[in-house]
Parts: sequence; C-alpha cells; structure tokens
Amino acid sequence: MSKHGKFSGNPKTEWLVDESGADRNMRLVEDFSYTDPDGRVWLAPLDSKINGASIPRPLWGTVGSPYTDDYRRASVVHDVACGDPTIPRKDADIMFYHACRAGGCSFLQAKLLYAGVRMGAWIDRSLAPNALSRDRLLFRVPFKLVADEQFVQDKFQELAIEVKLLRDDATIAELDAVIDKHLQF
Repeated sequence: MSKHGKFSGNPKTEWLVDESGADRNMRLVEDFSYTDPDGRVWLAPLDSKINGASIPRPLWGTVGSPYTDDYRRASVVHDVACGDPTIPRKDADIMFYHACRAGGCSFLQAKLLYAGVRMGAWIDRSLAPNALSRDRLLFRVPFKLVADEQFVQDKFQELAIEVKLLRDDATIAELDAVIDKHLQF
C-alpha cells in the first residue's frame, strides 16, 4: 500500500436521472472502498448515490469539475462519507486529501482540492441555502457571476495563493492553518 492508501479497484456505476431531468447523480452497482494510511477502510457500498467531487460550482473552472481528473475515485468515497451522519465532515475531507494522492493527484492538486472541499463545508455553514444554485450559475446569458459566486471565487483565490506556497509535504495541520485563516471555521 502507498503511503496515502489504496483503492479496492475502480468504482462501477450507473447514471441516474431524477424527476427534474437532472443527470449528475450516479449509483454504485457494487461495493467500492478506499483504505487510508492508518488502515481505516472507507466503504462506499452497493446502491450508494454519488454526485462527484464536492467542489463548489463557482470553482469548477479553477479547481476542476466533479467527474474529471485523478480525484474521481476519491470523490466516490468522500460523497458517501459526507452523507454519513456518524462521520465528521473534517475526517471525510482529510480522507479525501489522502485518497486524492493515492489516486494520482500531485501534492499541489491534492492541497487545492482539500482546500476546495473544506471551502465547501464552510459554504454549507456560512452562505444562505441555495446561494450557489445550479440555475443561477448555468442559465444566465450573458454569464455574469452574482455576488455570492464572486465572493467564493475571490476567497478561494486568496486561499490558493497561500496554499501554493506551502511545501509539497505540508501536513494537514499546516493546510488547516491557512484554510482556517481565510475561512474562520
């Protein structure tokens, strides 16, 4: 096992379409798991519903979208962990960082993705519900960010500048110090 853990393989999924016609969600058609560096197994069981990385939509152009790049497998176990009320969100986010590294993300990418999911947790606590709704972001012509979206992008850019300055082997505690400075958890 690598120092960042390992996956059980590749997740097997099927696309779901909800009543509104949205088709971002998927369902696991078999168990999938990630074993973290401490040996804890993070199970995403058969029939779990997932929707990709928990990156705030205004950051998709900066960080990446839910189903792209080397963090796709990490997003599966992160989605399931975030939906489990017995798992603290921060624990799920730390697991996501290591799973990103195990999936092939560089140190810089994993640090930025970790900052992105921590920002997602902060948004859930700090912004009004639906402040970053799907309709407001995708169906405006001409496209122009509204205040909350611009705020999120600006806040992430400030945070990312400092995160990028950290050593490649920065600890989670060092990452959290930068994140907490900008997000006030």
